[in-house]
Amino acid sequence: MKTPWKTLLVAGSLAAFGLGAMAQMGPHMDGDEAMSGKHHEQAMTPERMEARMGKQLAELKQKLHITASQEPAWTTFTTAMKPPATMLPAMPARAEIEKLSTPERIDKMKQLRTQRHEAMKPYMDQRDEAIKTFYGALDAQQKKTFDAEHSRMLRRSPVHG
Repeated sequence: MKTPWKTLLVAGSLAAFGLGAMAQMGPHMDGDEAMSGKHHEQAMTPERMEARMGKQLAELKQKLHITASQEPAWTTFTTAMKPPATMLPAMPARAEIEKLSTPERIDKMKQLRTQRHEAMKPYMDQRDEAIKTFYGALDAQQKKTFDAEHSRMLRRSPVHG
């Protein structure tokens, strides 16, 4: 007698969770778009990412009040911040992934994450060193500003927060 009620309770909870997830996708994105990643692909084109980074770097430069003597360090820093064009391995076709069973799909995605991490590691290491070098060229007030901006950036990052 309790089993049907438990089943209904679980089904109702899952339905409510699913509706909440669909609502978070936004009014212009349906479930198929969310699952296919079309919205994400449109939002994160290399051009848009480059434009966004350019805007953020311009704002940072203004906040730091970079002096003429610091300009070479700034140029080196901004050059190192740009990701290489072929940084990440290509994602497999959606049809290829759909042919896999769920455990195979999980293993494939885990393998892809590992490959992406390894592909990004040299760039990230280079970028980290460039940040440290640039930081060394800043005066005390600029370091304080940079610390605040970098901390704010980390809070917005999906990896850190």
